Amino acid sequence: MTTEMKTRVETTLKNLKRNQMEAYYVDTKEEAVELVKTLIQKGDTLSCGGSVTLKQTGVYDLISSADYNFLDRTACETREQVEEIYRKTFCADAFFTSANAVTENGELYNVDGNSNRVAAILYGPKSVVCVCGVNKLVKNLDEAILRVKTKAAPPNTVRLGIDTPCSKTGECISLKKEAPEMCEGCRGDGRICCNYVVCARQRHVNRIKVIIIGEEYGY
Repeated sequence: MTTEMKTRVETTLKNLKRNQMEAYYVDTKEEAVELVKTLIQKGDTLSCGGSVTLKQTGVYDLISSADYNFLDRTACETREQVEEIYRKTFCADAFFTSANAVTENGELYNVDGNSNRVAAILYGPKSVVCVCGVNKLVKNLDEAILRVKTKAAPPNTVRLGIDTPCSKTGECISLKKEAPEMCEGCRGDGRICCNYVVCARQRHVNRIKVIIIGEEYGY
């Protein structure tokens, strides 16, 4: 890791803590998995949002193992069953996710279509554990907005097989404007950018825990 990146990470960790989120740094995904083990207990009820980062780092394999009561929406056969998992998630001991961006000011920025993920981040589960590679770090919310429109949403639409303009061009259609606003985008039924959430200073101290890994993961 470069000296510049180390400084950015240190600034981000300091400001996350200032915003009353617990913040950790580890060098590798293996260290991240070991850290996660200390944040949960065997038998805990766990859930997660859709996340490439969690799968790439091995965190998903851990939390979905037999040691925990994992609320597995992928095992559901009907939409009604999926919705029931979403509701049960609000009573989970811990909810796992990544972030679309983490600002050096100590803010988490997330954009969702279905929005079960941002809903659980904001309220319900006793603990929220956010796992992020250093590629998710941005200077401020303006950079966070741009990151979603260029590096997060387009590859996710491709991964999910959703037909949107960004899945074809690699960037949000709103970037054709000189100064696109945060919520501007396509108007298709498959749009995945519907609700925009910034987590700033938290009232519930250390409920949100952010693990930054010194490697790049996810979108």
